[in-house]
Amino acid sequence: MRKKFFSSTFFKRGAALLSSIILSAGCFNAQAIISTAKTVGYVNELTGLPTTVSPLQRPIAVMIDNDKRANPHYGLGEADIVYEMVNSTANKRVTRLMAIYKDYNTISRIGNIRSTRPTNIMLAAEYNAVLIHDGGPYYNNSHFKRSKIDHISGGFSRIKNGKKSEFTEYVTTGQVKRKMAAAKISPNYTFLAGNHFNFGVNNLAARADSYSALNAYLPFPHNSTQFHYDASKNLYNFKELGKLVKDGDDKQSVAFTNLIILNCPMVKLDKKGYVIYNIISQNRPGYYISGGRMIPIAWSKTGDATKMTFSTLDGKELIVNPGKTYIGIVPEDSWNKVFIG
Repeated sequence: MRKKFFSSTFFKRGAALLSSIILSAGCFNAQAIISTAKTVGYVNELTGLPTTVSPLQRPIAVMIDNDKRANPHYGLGEADIVYEMVNSTANKRVTRLMAIYKDYNTISRIGNIRSTRPTNIMLAAEYNAVLIHDGGPYYNNSHFKRSKIDHISGGFSRIKNGKKSEFTEYVTTGQVKRKMAAAKISPNYTFLAGNHFNFGVNNLAARADSYSALNAYLPFPHNSTQFHYDASKNLYNFKELGKLVKDGDDKQSVAFTNLIILNCPMVKLDKKGYVIYNIISQNRPGYYISGGRMIPIAWSKTGDATKMTFSTLDGKELIVNPGKTYIGIVPEDSWNKVFIG
């Protein structure tokens, strides 16, 4: 039969128990976590995996350049969640990455750092994350105000690499902690965001509505984003410009357990081509990919700082396999160019 292609104990018992507490009611019960963690340790609310980092420590979201002139990426392999979306209609719809980290204090270098856009502000706010960026257009201000997100703009390390100055700014070890303290930004959650995903074991191969997903090609023409499934590791390797994306620090390939591909309308904001996605939407189409299989999903977001929700087409909350996740937001006008098979 021709394949259908689309266009458009895992934890230790104690860690699993802690995960169930975090998932309860979709938010944190801080006292229950602290009490249970004394016995069983912590679970990273971004990945569903065991960690040594306190569940009360909020994450950071770092704007990382994805212009091919900025390569290689540093610290991308340590990110728990990576978003990719169009940053501007110029330069073949160049994309930008937003990488979210729970354990950021030990990473030697993250970046290079660039400016942020309104869509990133609304997404980072879902996690109660501190947004790390270097400037951005004036119309970001209203989104900062509405989302009440904490953010730090610029002033990070300049590392000579033979490139233009816009490609030389990086977060280095300890800088975020020091800058947050200087700005009196709490390193702990100011509201309890809880797990972004409904973590559990989701064997897509057992579902009647799943399809083969060994490869995924996204219509981001500047970098030609691709993913290829490595069955031996149960991971999707990230590729751009026909090559594996490798961390500039340890030279390891960047890979993900989960891919979430979303369809979203996009609007041009100014003459520079800067864009905003209509991310506050209801029941938009998407795909969830994991373990070499794919299912169609629906997603919704109701406000600037409210959590995006994901569901299967029968209306049930999507179960996401524990691990690192890539989220690609594809403009609606190029959704039919998505290829999964």
